[in-house]
Amino acid sequence: MDTQTFEEKVQTSLKNVRPFLQQDGGDVELVRVTDDGIVEVRLTGACKGCPMSLMTLRAGIERALMHDIPEVRRVESIA
Repeated sequence: MDTQTFEEKVQTSLKNVRPFLQQDGGDVELVRVTDDGIVEVRLTGACKGCPMSLMTLRAGIERALMHDIPEVRRVESIA
């Protein structure tokens, strides 16, 4: 039986994404998860202001989270 909370699942999935971001000098931190499946994150380091950050968010972070956790509806970046 899976006893992880939704937030714990998100944290676990982010741990899997984090090394790819850190490889380029960036990182991501979880701000909050909502009851309706929205995950709010903050891009940090080199990712914070990078012109490719939207692509990183959608094609990297959001795709990975949605693959790992079907309840995730969207990932949003919070400044």
